[in-house]
This record gives sequence, C-alpha cells and structure tokens, in this order.
Amino acid sequence: VCGIFAARRSARQINQRKETGCGEVRNVSVIRSRGENMASGKIKTADTVVCALFAAIICVISPWSLPISGEVPISLATAAIYLASACAGWKRGTVSVLLYIVIGALGVPVFSSFRGGLSVIAGPTGGYIIGYLPCAFICGFIIDRIGNGKKAAAYPAGMIAGTVILYAVGTAWYMFITKNPLIPSLAGCVLPFLPGDAAKIAAASLLGYELRKRVISGRL
Repeated sequence: VCGIFAARRSARQINQRKETGCGEVRNVSVIRSRGENMASGKIKTADTVVCALFAAIICVISPWSLPISGEVPISLATAAIYLASACAGWKRGTVSVLLYIVIGALGVPVFSSFRGGLSVIAGPTGGYIIGYLPCAFICGFIIDRIGNGKKAAAYPAGMIAGTVILYAVGTAWYMFITKNPLIPSLAGCVLPFLPGDAAKIAAASLLGYELRKRVISGRL
C-alpha cells in the first residue's frame, strides 16, 4: 500500500514538473514573439522615416534647374535620385521616388523649374519624370546585389544603367508626344546632358558610398 501511495505521489510530482516546464516554454515563446513584433515595428518605422527623408531631399533638390535650348532643362533631380537609391537601397529608394512623383502630380512645384501637376507629366518631358522610377530601381538593385553596397564600383555601374533606362523611357515618350524622329530627339534630349550626368554620377557615387554605411546602420 505504501508503495502504491509513493508511486502515485511520484507520478503527481512528475506531472507538475511537466506542466511547469510547458508553462515556462510557453512564456518564453510569448516573450520571443513580442520581441520579434517589436523589432518588426522598429524596422517598419525606420523604413518609413528613410523613405520620407529621401523623398523630401528629392523634392528640395529637383526643382532647381538650368534652362538650355530645347524643352528639357538641366535638372538636379537625377543627382538626388542617384543618392536616394544608393543610400537607401532599391526598395526604399524607389518608394522615395514614387512619393516625389505623387507629390508633384498633386500640384506641388517640385518638378524641374518649380513646376507641378499632371500636365507636366503628360507633357513632352513627362517621360523623364516617370523614368525616374525604373532609374531608381535599377540603380539601387545593382548596388544592392553587387557586394551588398560595399563595392565602390557598383555605384557608378548602377547609376549608369539606371540612366540608360531613364533616357530610353523619357526619349520614347518625348518622341511620341512631339512626333520627332529618333536622331533629333537624342540630339536635343540626351547628348547635351551626358557631361553633366557624368559629373553627377561621380559625385553621387562618392557621397552615396560613404552615406550608405550610416543609413544602413541607423546612424543617419
């Protein structure tokens, strides 16, 4: 009889220990889940802040331009977009550019020569504004994929590739609106801007390479 009672007591103690252990595991799981949710919230907040920051930078820099002969002015917009996609990566950089375009489409004068509204996008130079999106995507994607932003050569390579796409989209739209043939369109919308683009790519590559470390580490 004593043996039976002792066995029952031992079994009861073992069950209690199992229940206690399950409770501790459950508590640990809950704590981990809460920690992951908090970390995810911080990441989303950081992404939002970075996108808003670079969208604001693009909006401030882009309106400043130098009029030349022809319909397309020399704009600082590409320099700001190079910098955004280089520092923030392809996802956040592309979102920043999208925010900039939406703000300009709503009528805020953030496009070149302090213009804004859907009429600018629908005009002859509107294709270059839309072309900023694939430019930012390609630029940031190449920088992200080649050495994860740690290889200096990836910066000018990504910016050059993005610029090619930008000119392809913008010039095609310009030709469609104005009915101009290819050679005159290239002569008026591409060739005069190549030296300036080379200078902007060189400056944005050097600056972006240094600033990206701070953006990614959260120190900026």
